[in-house]
Amino acid sequence: MNEMRRFEGKTALVTGGATGVGYAVAERFACEGAGQVVIVGRRPDVGGSAARTLRAQGLNVDFIPCDISDESAVSELFRTIRSQYGRLDILVNNAAAFEPLPFLGAERARWRKTFDIIVDGAWLCTQEAAKLMVDTGTKGAIINVSSINGNRALEDSSAYNAAKGALDQLTRNTALELMDYGIRVNSVALGFIETPMSIVDGVPEHETDWFKDIYVGRRKIPQRRQGQRGEAAAAIAFLASEDASYICGAVLPVDGGLSITF
Repeated sequence: MNEMRRFEGKTALVTGGATGVGYAVAERFACEGAGQVVIVGRRPDVGGSAARTLRAQGLNVDFIPCDISDESAVSELFRTIRSQYGRLDILVNNAAAFEPLPFLGAERARWRKTFDIIVDGAWLCTQEAAKLMVDTGTKGAIINVSSINGNRALEDSSAYNAAKGALDQLTRNTALELMDYGIRVNSVALGFIETPMSIVDGVPEHETDWFKDIYVGRRKIPQRRQGQRGEAAAAIAFLASEDASYICGAVLPVDGGLSITF
């Protein structure tokens, strides 16, 4: 980890921050001087363990349990943020859900669950975060964690892909509406990143024959490898920092070049 202190004294909230990319983002913010990082998730055992691990490193990280698809729970979450920390400088909407969902056999409840977390959760958290930022005069940053799937088609992924496409458009529209308050909204579109979600039938994606054949051998990913969660976190930290002060409404691919190939 580098020695930059770009987030000195700032308060950041990361949804889905107990594992994977979210955990790496929380760690990055804290290591770069954030006065307080709050990770949010639905599983108190996992979230509490993640926060304790980071605090053991001397980092200022708390965990608050919350189902971000529940409007009343999100309202309570931000009341807690207001009362305990007084302000919020950075929101990272990272929480997501994916399960293979063949279109013809899909049940609306399963389709809706994906949207409830990826789209509605981000909408609810963004609205509450923006209200808090406006009330406290904070020129904040909001980063949505999207996917290159947001503008691509893939079998059995209609719910996830459509939700990520909606998240990209939410990024653009909220960026436009919140800019006059000094709040920047951007997104990262991740490709293959090594996380718990990238394990397929017990095997990491990058170790499967199909990944080695298509994405490495045939160079579908020009960099010929899977990305690391720390690389995703670095891009998110950049967009959250003043280094990205003139970037607004962008959807930044972080995919090793996958989105430029065909």
